[in-house]
Amino acid sequence: MIPANRRHFLAACMAPALFPMRPVSAQESPKNLPTDQLKKLADAHKGKVAISLKHLKTGESWALNSQTPMPTASLIKFPVMIEAYRQAAEKKVSLDQMITLKKEDKVPGAGILTYDFTPGATLALRDAIRLMIKFSDNTATNLVVDVIGLPSTAKTMIAMGYPNTQLHSKVYKRETSIALERSKQFGLGSTTADEMIRLFEELNRGKLVSPEASKEMYAHLLTCDDNEKFPKFLPHGTKIAFKTGSVDASRTASGIFETASGPVALCVLTTDNEDKSWIPENAGNLLCAHAAKIVFDHYNIKPAKA
Repeated sequence: MIPANRRHFLAACMAPALFPMRPVSAQESPKNLPTDQLKKLADAHKGKVAISLKHLKTGESWALNSQTPMPTASLIKFPVMIEAYRQAAEKKVSLDQMITLKKEDKVPGAGILTYDFTPGATLALRDAIRLMIKFSDNTATNLVVDVIGLPSTAKTMIAMGYPNTQLHSKVYKRETSIALERSKQFGLGSTTADEMIRLFEELNRGKLVSPEASKEMYAHLLTCDDNEKFPKFLPHGTKIAFKTGSVDASRTASGIFETASGPVALCVLTTDNEDKSWIPENAGNLLCAHAAKIVFDHYNIKPAKA
């Protein structure tokens, strides 16, 4: 995403190469879910699409290509945050430990550290995580990864039961890849819509690391400032705890909407997109935005009293 404020430029490494998708498969779901509208969106998109949604109070769910591995772009920064909080809980790192920004740490793309901070500036690990989530700051992400170790995110996700959710390299530093073939196929990171929904469901339940850590991570996600995807067509003030990603051929978004009927998790992944433009109305951005409005409008109704 590239709005006028440079914070939404390129959000990850090089665009991933082409890869085959599994045939479309939708889960059985209650007839009142807006599945037809979501299918039409996906069918009309010139690219590959995976969607998964779940009402976290009622358990209603629906999915399309939800178990197909897809590129994350900067969406992988959510699992990176989880790993940082896990290590903090185990006293391997401290969220208050200070990090010094060096000139060689600065990388292009989204964020503020590269453009607005002088080498030698210091910040707490917790603040680097905030920048990574709120502004999708690429330099801050690499600082966090340096502290927690590059292989740790994928290792922990696999151990937790999310084998497709992997960080492959530092941002804009493909030479650091710990999974070269996956880097070539997916870019910075990979996941499935199903795994993302399950991670956000665990976050909502307070089960990611601890209730306290889940609460703090949720608060970080509420600040995500990407207005070109999920929030675009929603009422001002709608609370969404989410993270997004953008590279030339992929646009992604996943998170939790706070609706009148309860929290709803939604994940939209796109790749091999024909529209590779960096304008707010990019087709991948709009797909995420329209899917969010369909889901939000459907659930933002108070349940009838018994």
